[in-house]
Amino acid sequence: MSKPMGRREFLGTAAHGAGVLGAISMLPRGAAAQDKPVRVGVIGTGNRGKSLAGTMINIPGVSILALCDINAENLAAGQDLIEKGGQKRPEAYTGDDYAYRKLLERDDLDAVVIATPWHWHTPMAVDSMKAGKATACEVPAAMTFEDCWLLVDTQESTGTPCMMLENWSFRQDNLAVLNMIRQGLLGEIMHCHCAHSHDCIDHWFFDTDGNIRWGGEYLIKYNRDQYPTHSMGPVLSWMDINCGDAFATCTSTATRSRGINAYFERKFGADHPNAKREYKQGDIVSSVIRTHGGKTIVVNYDMQLPRPYDNRWMIQGTLGLYDEARSSVYLEGQSPKYHEWEPFAPYQEKYNHKWWKDMAAMSDGHGGTDYLELRQFLDAVRNGTPTPIDIYDSVTMCSVIPMSEKSISGGSAPVECPDFTRGKWKTRKPYFALDV
Repeated sequence: MSKPMGRREFLGTAAHGAGVLGAISMLPRGAAAQDKPVRVGVIGTGNRGKSLAGTMINIPGVSILALCDINAENLAAGQDLIEKGGQKRPEAYTGDDYAYRKLLERDDLDAVVIATPWHWHTPMAVDSMKAGKATACEVPAAMTFEDCWLLVDTQESTGTPCMMLENWSFRQDNLAVLNMIRQGLLGEIMHCHCAHSHDCIDHWFFDTDGNIRWGGEYLIKYNRDQYPTHSMGPVLSWMDINCGDAFATCTSTATRSRGINAYFERKFGADHPNAKREYKQGDIVSSVIRTHGGKTIVVNYDMQLPRPYDNRWMIQGTLGLYDEARSSVYLEGQSPKYHEWEPFAPYQEKYNHKWWKDMAAMSDGHGGTDYLELRQFLDAVRNGTPTPIDIYDSVTMCSVIPMSEKSISGGSAPVECPDFTRGKWKTRKPYFALDV
């Protein structure tokens, strides 16, 4: 068996359906493509869009027929990438902001993958579903309560599959932990901590010359957890959220904003315009979510102070806990030393999810997670089966954004969490990544 992949190896590889009862098995790379091809269009050919396209051309039976971007240079680079990968040069769509609608008019596309700036995710996903295209949207799929509901309502009314591409749900370590939880090793789950701790000031929110990028505009306008889905991805399945339990209330608190100004002062001097600018976004946002079943989740946003990358997952039950930062577990009655940590690696190997047992097939994008999530999505499109992450879980992850904003603006007041399942969470059964 291949050596389990650790947290640092995941990061080192990076460029930067309700009621589903079964998981879709994945063929190893190099296996013969299935008879029915999947024809894909990609909207957005920046760094992320090209990365996803480069992964998809390595999936058997997948053809990328069309690309769209308003940036002609990025669009041509995307076409070159597909052509060099051995496929026919895809047709290009460009022009104004709505050029993507021309791509959606094609009748030869089975699926559309969206990798554009955040504010375009919901309208593009809605238009894609209305056009009858199975839709995979990058994170976050929505940033307001209204957009969350719009995605749910559109998916339910059209019946068109739609999922958010939350790749950390598919990590090898997180899926092994899910298997451990489902086999009862941690007992009854009570509490979880998760975070997105990633210093993004000098490459995501601003460029290396100090110019503001589209992501930086959000720091000026809003104070909230801007990016909770990488935190929340594995947590929903670990805690059976929307499948027997659901979010009830959320309370959020933010520090003052100081990290962005301090960065510009250090690097460009106190007179730089961005060193003097006022930013609404606090440096650290801490949210506490209480579920209807009496569980709690702590979620941290931490993207603008100097630090190494870390997700800080910790999931705790009545028989023990898993701690990602320590890469350790403690299991009552099983760990060899009383109340002492033991390494997680042997457990990851023992409880390795079936999706990860063929490591030779896993090399593209974020240590293989991108390949895995895209393969599962595209197999669902090909087979007419539910997507691996459904629309309810997609928007529930995103709902932390508006919930945290509303709570912070109200003096850290509790905010009621919307029930996007309309009560179906009470009877829905766990469906994600069933290892059977």
